[in-house]
Amino acid sequence: MFSHLIRRGLIFLPAILLAGCNTVVLNPSGDIASQQGRLIVISTILMLLIIVPVIALTVLFAWRYRKSNTAARYEPDWDHSTQLELVIWGAPLLIIIALGLLTWISTHTLDPYRKLSRLDAQRPVPENVKPLTVEVVALDWKWLFIYPEQGIATVNELAAPVDRPIEFKITASTVMNSFYIPALAGQIYAMPGMQTKLNAVINKPGEFEGFSANYSGAGFSDMRFKFHGVSDEDFDAWVKKVKSSGGALQRAQYMALEKPSIKDPVQHFNAVDGTLFHAILNRCVAEGQVCMDKQMMTDKNVKDEAKGEKTEKGAARAAPQEVAMAAGQHHHE
Repeated sequence: MFSHLIRRGLIFLPAILLAGCNTVVLNPSGDIASQQGRLIVISTILMLLIIVPVIALTVLFAWRYRKSNTAARYEPDWDHSTQLELVIWGAPLLIIIALGLLTWISTHTLDPYRKLSRLDAQRPVPENVKPLTVEVVALDWKWLFIYPEQGIATVNELAAPVDRPIEFKITASTVMNSFYIPALAGQIYAMPGMQTKLNAVINKPGEFEGFSANYSGAGFSDMRFKFHGVSDEDFDAWVKKVKSSGGALQRAQYMALEKPSIKDPVQHFNAVDGTLFHAILNRCVAEGQVCMDKQMMTDKNVKDEAKGEKTEKGAARAAPQEVAMAAGQHHHE
């Protein structure tokens, strides 16, 4: 009897433990994450409209038509019911259509590249508000945040004003990572040599967890940072604090910072090379390296020149033939 109670207790233990968790994904502090959370809830409810009845009917049929129930109706020749077929096929079809429409609309509305049109459900983005630009670099195994307008940078610490749109420009130094702040918005990948974007807004002040959601090596589990949602005044004070501490982040300092390390403390840089993020993105930080965008432009110009020369040669070869054809036509006339 005692062992039976223990087994029952173990079954319900996960539910008891989860009851005390802060389910930040379904209770976020940013409008984008809030819309994504509602999408999860609505999608789950729509799917449960099929799952719950199926489970209930399975249990009901197993009980009703058990071997010992001799009072149950026995109809061995029954094979079709139009009403039942309509329910079996019609209900899932309607749910799939609803899920498809919901997914299509949400995919476009919550596109991370799309600039925000609202701060929350009641407030549009004011016309005079300029988004805060943050350049994000996933390093091994830490996060570098560059504020180009403020001229500062930080490692493993991010701050932004409440109710101000944020535009993240995201890349990586070596391997692919995933930039994720559950309270703010969904995850988006950080890839070397590529730039992804995320537009979001934080609506409540507080300290929130950020991390990499994509395995990237030995220090992956410690690749975490704190995101501070603060008032405009506190953000200005934080910027002043960063400017009064640490040194400048030039290319030489970045090359040292880029080396793999684990559990890095928060670092501040009071000045940043304005071309650093472009160099990181185009993989030309080290001296003598050719930037990818310049190399691609050079390759394009070479191809265009070769194509132009080929066109000119073709036109030159065609010219005598056209003259001969014209002469022949004149002679025929």
